Amino acid sequence: MNQDDTKYFTSANRLAWEEVAPIHRGHNQDRLIKAFGTPGFSCLDEIETAQLKALGVAGKDVAQVCCNNGRELLSVKNLGAARCVGFDGAQAFLDQGKELASVANLDVEFVCSDAYEIDAAYRNSFDIVTITIGVLSWMPDINGFFEVTSGLVKPGGAIFIYEQHPILEMVKPAGPDEPIFWELSYFHDEPYVETGGLDYYGGESYDAKPVTSFCHKLSDIFMAAIGSSLRIEDFAEYPHHISNAWYNVEKSDIGLPMCYTLVLRKSV
Repeated sequence: MNQDDTKYFTSANRLAWEEVAPIHRGHNQDRLIKAFGTPGFSCLDEIETAQLKALGVAGKDVAQVCCNNGRELLSVKNLGAARCVGFDGAQAFLDQGKELASVANLDVEFVCSDAYEIDAAYRNSFDIVTITIGVLSWMPDINGFFEVTSGLVKPGGAIFIYEQHPILEMVKPAGPDEPIFWELSYFHDEPYVETGGLDYYGGESYDAKPVTSFCHKLSDIFMAAIGSSLRIEDFAEYPHHISNAWYNVEKSDIGLPMCYTLVLRKSV
C-alpha cells in the first residue's frame, strides 16, 4: 500500500475515533479517575503484567503506540517504568489520558501523532514498546507499521504485543447470546468498512463516520516484524477474551484462540 492510501485511511479513522471519544469518556472516565486516584493502580491483567515484569519493565523507558486514553501506559508507569511516552492520533483520547495522569500524579508524556508519522526524534529511544488490544487491525500497511515501531526501540530492546487473535475476524462479533456466524475468510485481504460507530462499551449506534479495518494473518504479522530487524522471542496463544466484541465466541467455548502475546527483540 502506498503512502497516500495509508494516510487516507489513518486520517479517516482518526476522525471516527475523535467522534467516539466523548462517548467512551462517558462510559469510562469517572471510573478510571477514581481508580487512578489509588496509588499503584493497574488495569493490566495477570498475563500482561507477568510479561512486562519478565521483560524487566521496572526502570525501563517505555512507549505505547496507539495508547488511546493512556490507562495501560499509566499502569506500566505504576509497575516502575522510567520514561513513558504514549502516541495516539486522536487528541481527545490523549486529553483523557492527561487527566488520568494528573489524578495519578504520574509523569507520562502523551504525543498526538499518526502511527506512521512519529517524529524521528523518538528513534532508538525506548527499551520496550507496547502494542495492545485492537491496534493492528487499524493498520493499513503492516510492514510500514513495524518499520516505524522497530525504529522506536533501542538496539536490543523489545516490542511487546498483546492482541486479539486474527482468527476472530472470521466471525461476526455479537453479544453472548447471539449465534456464531462465519463472516470472512481467514485470508480475506480487502479493507473492511463499518458505519455503525465505535462505541464498543455501551453498544450505542449513531450516525457515525466510516472506519476501515484490515485483516492481517499471523504470518503477515510475523514476517512484517522479521523484515524490520526483529526476531520472535516468545509467542503464546490463549482462549480468553480481551476485546469488547466477540462475546458470542467467548460464551460458545468452541475452542478458538481469542488472543495472543508476542515478544519481538530488536537486533543489537
